[in-house]
Amino acid sequence: MNLKGRNFLTLKDYTPEEISYLLDLAEELKKRKKNGVPVDHYKGKNVALIFEKTSTRTRCAFEVAAHDLGMGTTYLEPSGSQIGKKESIEDTARVLGRMYDGIEYRGFGQAIVEDLAENAGVPVWNGLTNEYHPTQVMADMLTIRENFGRLKDVKLVYMGDARFNMGNSLMIACAKMGMHFVACTTEKYFPNKELVEICEGYAEKSGATITLTEDVKAGTKDADVIYTDVWVSMGEPDEVWEKRIKELSPYKVTKEIMANAGKKAIFLHCLPAFHDLKTKIGKEMGERFGIEDMEVTDEVFESEQSKVFDEAENRMHTIKAVMAATLGEF
Repeated sequence: MNLKGRNFLTLKDYTPEEISYLLDLAEELKKRKKNGVPVDHYKGKNVALIFEKTSTRTRCAFEVAAHDLGMGTTYLEPSGSQIGKKESIEDTARVLGRMYDGIEYRGFGQAIVEDLAENAGVPVWNGLTNEYHPTQVMADMLTIRENFGRLKDVKLVYMGDARFNMGNSLMIACAKMGMHFVACTTEKYFPNKELVEICEGYAEKSGATITLTEDVKAGTKDADVIYTDVWVSMGEPDEVWEKRIKELSPYKVTKEIMANAGKKAIFLHCLPAFHDLKTKIGKEMGERFGIEDMEVTDEVFESEQSKVFDEAENRMHTIKAVMAATLGEF
């Protein structure tokens, strides 16, 4: 399968066959890394990593993946470029496209990464926007496949705020890959209706189902995967915390929810997670609201059903596969 020169902006742009191919490639690259087999076939190539929103996993995954492939990287932090300030997105794209073989963008609106892709002339990869997070979902799909041996007919329940990048991207992936997606949250946090309709179209072809429910017990019954994310996204004001904690607390992932899903179920989280008070924000929220955790209890996070660190590692392997395939598979 030839994906050379393709951008990776949202899984809406990829067929189920192409997604499966990327997962197969990630699996092979992971095996080679574990066995100490080098895959540094891209010596002499360089990639630019634009981070308007900082990240631990995304930056490390891209940098290690690029270095494993033999490529050089340039990290541009929020204050490290003039993108959108002194220089337009279009001009930045045309400059970087002359110097680099690929560009990663992590930041705000999807329109920004699309502008980069339209003007760069080299593959552009979405490391996260407000609307989509496709590299994270590829890692999620690989982790699910490793645990169940398949994606088809796996039931994934997303709990919390399903309106933005993670809820959107998981719904797209599930719909394309024949999985059963459930958004389990209060109605105001359901995904966008237009995107739901698009995904229902994918689901008709793949045999997937899409369910939106406020009923925690019914929604999580016999689930294979329970998935959640932080309740407040990067850049949102502090006053949002109180509102989200109040409205989303019924959808916290607890041992009771995991028991309702069943012993075979796994827990996933794209991280970072507020499962204790060991972070600055966690401690502050604990003092303000008298809570010990937020979207998931520490008991679940540290349980055998939790596969969050396998999932985090798989960011590197799936990102490596995306870069290798779109730069020209070796």
